[in-house]
Amino acid sequence: MIPAVPSAADDPASAEATPARGWIWVQLAIGWLPVWALYSSMILSMHGGPARPAMLIAARAIGVAAVLGVLVLRWTERWPWPRHLSAGFVTGHVVGASMFAASWMMTTNLFEGALNGRLRFTSPAGVVPFLVIGVWLYLAVAGVSYAARATARAARAETTAARSQLAALRGQLNPHFLFNALHTVVQLIPVEPARASDAAEQLAALLRTASDEYRDLVPFRDERAFVERYLALEALRFGDRLRWRLEVDPRAEEAVVPSFVLQTLVENAVRHGAAPREEPTTLALTARIEGAELLIEVSDNGAGAEPGAVERGGTGLRRLRERLAALYGDRAALTANGGPARGFTATVRLPFDPGSDG
Repeated sequence: MIPAVPSAADDPASAEATPARGWIWVQLAIGWLPVWALYSSMILSMHGGPARPAMLIAARAIGVAAVLGVLVLRWTERWPWPRHLSAGFVTGHVVGASMFAASWMMTTNLFEGALNGRLRFTSPAGVVPFLVIGVWLYLAVAGVSYAARATARAARAETTAARSQLAALRGQLNPHFLFNALHTVVQLIPVEPARASDAAEQLAALLRTASDEYRDLVPFRDERAFVERYLALEALRFGDRLRWRLEVDPRAEEAVVPSFVLQTLVENAVRHGAAPREEPTTLALTARIEGAELLIEVSDNGAGAEPGAVERGGTGLRRLRERLAALYGDRAALTANGGPARGFTATVRLPFDPGSDG
């Protein structure tokens, strides 16, 4: 009896590496089907005879390998992939591979012997090939198991990175914005106490939103509403020096975007465009759909700066760029253009996702 080649075991090992759910055994069965087909064809090519008996023999042998493969997964949990290969790790898998191959050969022979009413063993000439391919099957299952766990760890790391960037953005927003807004409120108290009271209420609402927002992704309409309140409060500080216009494609309102993405772009424009100069500065905020992408752009005609200097002088755009990479990989991008006395434009491109918020 000739075992199948080990590479076809990849799929079931990968399926077993995922957390157990109701349909895990369906995945396992589908994964081993190519192994069963190959095993059947090898039996037919080497021994001839009708196809049905060969397929049944192959099904029983591959069933044994699949059951033993579950034990391999448990074994890899006991021997997690080390940062540096060690003698103990290698020895553990040498023992595991030997036990798998021997168990597969013996269990298959006993199973076939019980069905045929007489004990049968693999011929001496067939033992070594049987054991060698059994070791390859073990390595395939173990390798896919480690690969699946590494992928899961990478996914968790990306999620953690995205959440860390969100916390950093929130932490950065509060001190900068709080200082400026409180300064505005203090200045208004002696001259316009009513406006000062309104400004304090707006500030409290904004900070409550910023502090309570723990979603990675939000509807764009929520982000836009937050930024409009932010700009209304900043207008109390800048007066006629700060103007803005907002153009949003109605389809973009329901798009799901990273929380604070628009806020980061607007705060950057206020800080580097409006704050350094006395002349009026206009911010243009746009959001539109281009094909399968959502384009968010904030431009100003303010003081202007080189993009590299802006990112070196503050952490907002840099952290936003890192967060986009963590959330979307290469499917999202942040670009910036500008120069001294030429204004500044920051553009974010995201996959257009009109689904529910995260």
